[in-house]
Amino acid sequence: MRVAFVTPRYGVEVIGGAESAARMLAERLVSNLGWDVEVFTTCALDYVSWDDHYPSGDGELNGVQLHRFTTLTGRQPEYYAIDARVKMSPRSASIEEAEHWVEFQGPICPDLAEAAQESTCDVIAFYPYLYYPTVATIPHVKQPAVLHPAAHDEPAIYLKVFRKTFASADAFAYHTVAERELVQRIYPVAQTPQAVLGLGVPEPMTKKNSGAEILGVNDRPYLCSLGRVDDHKGSTMLAAFFSEYKRRRPGPLALAMVGSVAASIPAHPDIVITGAVSEQDKWDILADSTALVSPSAYESFSLVIMEAWMQSVPVVVNGTCAVTVEHCTRSGGGVWFSSYYEFEACLDTLLASETTRRLLARRGREYVEANYRWPVLIEKFQAFYTGVAERGRLTGPGVGL
Repeated sequence: MRVAFVTPRYGVEVIGGAESAARMLAERLVSNLGWDVEVFTTCALDYVSWDDHYPSGDGELNGVQLHRFTTLTGRQPEYYAIDARVKMSPRSASIEEAEHWVEFQGPICPDLAEAAQESTCDVIAFYPYLYYPTVATIPHVKQPAVLHPAAHDEPAIYLKVFRKTFASADAFAYHTVAERELVQRIYPVAQTPQAVLGLGVPEPMTKKNSGAEILGVNDRPYLCSLGRVDDHKGSTMLAAFFSEYKRRRPGPLALAMVGSVAASIPAHPDIVITGAVSEQDKWDILADSTALVSPSAYESFSLVIMEAWMQSVPVVVNGTCAVTVEHCTRSGGGVWFSSYYEFEACLDTLLASETTRRLLARRGREYVEANYRWPVLIEKFQAFYTGVAERGRLTGPGVGL
C-alpha cells in the first residue's frame, strides 16, 4: 500500500496541530504496517511567515519519503485587512474575497501542488482543509483523496472557497464526533465515506526532574497550560481569569504557561511563562501539575489533554469548545467553564479534593487507553485507508457544492 500526504509543514520541530498529527500517522503507517509513505510539503517551519527553513528537494525522515518545495509567497501584508473583513460575515464573503484570503494567508506553493498530482500512490491524504496546498490540490488528484479537515468552528470554515475542497474528498477522517457534526452542518457531505478516528497518544517520557524545579516555583502547587501562548488559543483570557482568581483566592497556587509565545501576557508574580521547552521538560512539568487547563475555544482534537490524562492529571477545558467538552463528557475525566465564575468553581472543586482529582485523572486515562493508543488506532487507519483505495476516486476534478 502506498500513501501520500499533503500538508503545509512537516518535521519533528513542528509541534502540535494537524501537521504534527500527519507526521505521527505517516511514521506509524511505515513502522507498524510496512507501507510506503511519501509527503509533499513546503520548506517552512513558521506558520505565519512561511519562510523557508528546511532545504528543498527529496529526503527521508523516520522511514517517510519527503518532497519539500520552496514557497512562492508566504503570508502577505494584505492578509490582515481581508481577514478582519471576512471574519465579520464569512458566509456573505464573495468567492473572490475567499480566494484572496487563501492566497494572502499562504503558503502559495504551485510546485508542491503539481508534484502531488503526479504521485502514483494508492491514496492521497490532506491535512488540514485550511491552506493552499489542500485547496489547490485536492480537486485535481487522480487517486482517491482522504481529507483530515482538523476543523473547528472558526470563521474561515464558512468561506465559499472551501466548498470545492470538501466536495472533492472521497472520504473524511475526523478527530471527534463534534468535528464531524460541525462539517456536516456546513457542507452536504454526510453521504461521503467517513470515520471518527482521532489521534494516537504517545507513551509519556520517563520522569527525570521536578516540574516545580524546572519552573522555579519551589514546592508550590501549579496549574499547567501546554501549547502556543496565543490570543487565538485563549491564553490572554486564561491569564486574566487566573489573575482574578488569585486576587479572590490568595495562596501559593501558580500557573505555568508552557509553549512558544505569540501573545503579550501581563507580568504577574504567580504566572510563569516558559517559552518553548524540551519534550522531556514538557512531560516533567505536566506530570507534577495539579491540573491541565486548556483555554482554547478552537480545537479539533487536543492532544495535550490526552497527554495530561496519560500522566494521571485531570483537565479543565473551555466550555465553548465542543471538542474538548466532548472528551470530558465521554471520559468523565475533566470539567469545563464558560465564564470566570465557572472557572473559579472548577478550580475550587479540584483544589479542595485530591480524591476528586484522582478520580477524574483515572477516568481520563482509561478513556485514552481505550480509544487513542497507537496499537489500536493504527489498525483502524489500516482498514479505513484500504477501503478508500478499493472504492477508488468517487468525485473527480471540477466538483463543487
